Amino acid sequence: MIGIFLDTETNGLNSHIHKIIEIAFKIVDLTSGQLKTEFQTLIVPSSDEWERSDKDSLQINGFSWNEVSKGKKGNDVASEIIHLFTQYGVIRKKAVFICQNPSFDRGFFSQLIDPDTQEDLNWPYHWLDLASMYWAISMDKAKKQNCPFPWETGISKDLIASHYNLPAEDKPHRAMNGVDHLLICYEAVVGFPGR
Repeated sequence: MIGIFLDTETNGLNSHIHKIIEIAFKIVDLTSGQLKTEFQTLIVPSSDEWERSDKDSLQINGFSWNEVSKGKKGNDVASEIIHLFTQYGVIRKKAVFICQNPSFDRGFFSQLIDPDTQEDLNWPYHWLDLASMYWAISMDKAKKQNCPFPWETGISKDLIASHYNLPAEDKPHRAMNGVDHLLICYEAVVGFPGR
């Protein structure tokens, strides 16, 4: 089984109005933890789409038009992702997506590759989230070992990292920073059984 550890950056929170402006992922063997490949790119929105940017979102990720305008076109990014997923065997029952916030990332990812195309390519429809993994494991530990409940520690990625004495995610929020931080948190919470 392989995991696609994925993160996106966008120019706002609403996938019906705003656009994906950066994507990064690492494809990792979930038994060994071995990195198979990685991908990161900026995606240029139209100037009209950029004008609809949410200023608070841009403050968090720090992107400017000057930087984003040098990105690739969405269709080109989609072709590259399809090629990589085909090359590395990303198909249903052999791969899962893992994100910090899959309900957010999946909506913006689908701007690049629509759900019908994902279905035609037999891509995984399971988008797993770190917070739920942490929640389940913490609940089990709390019941058995008198440890704190997940709502006592918090379930944001930075709070999960803090609980495991890991550093917070590097700032500003950039997609590959998110992926790298997601991976170290995942290893602490779930682990790779072959390591």
